Amino acid sequence: MQFYLLIIFFLVFDKLDAMDLLDHQNRTINVFSEKWEFFSDKVMGGVSEGSLAVINENNLNFLRLKGQVSTKNNGGFIQFRSKVDIESNNLKNIKFKIRGQPSEYFVHIRTDFLFLPWQYYAGVFNANDQWTEVIIPFQDFKKSNFYQPSNFSSSEIISIGFVAYGKNFNAQLDLLELELTE
Repeated sequence: MQFYLLIIFFLVFDKLDAMDLLDHQNRTINVFSEKWEFFSDKVMGGVSEGSLAVINENNLNFLRLKGQVSTKNNGGFIQFRSKVDIESNNLKNIKFKIRGQPSEYFVHIRTDFLFLPWQYYAGVFNANDQWTEVIIPFQDFKKSNFYQPSNFSSSEIISIGFVAYGKNFNAQLDLLELELTE
């Protein structure tokens, strides 16, 4: 009996230091019932093309960002993002499992202190054609503008996005898992 209680204890307390952000029943929304939405540089006159889709492959359901990033007309990005409502101040990292067209990609976090659309905190990572787990500490995120606060806490996060950015390329990024951790 003590063995089973010990297993239950570890299963329960193992997840106290993490917050899963994906709705595993409906990949079009996150755990806050907010939609994952596609955006491109067309909102500012760019010409990048792309899409966001839920893919079912080998019994795995995941989100796929796919498109052509173009730096013409001062553009250069495609992304998908969703609003979040994090109540905990104790979370310090973003952890996710991705694969994709080999390239550098970004996680953009917006906080309630950022008002202009071009303000964000950026975490950089590389994708390849194998599922890979990535962990980026919040302290490693770079602010997009000098006048932003240097740091943020998890409870200040209002949106999380995955971005193909900054160069001309064919992008494809698959997201299987996403959580915030201590």
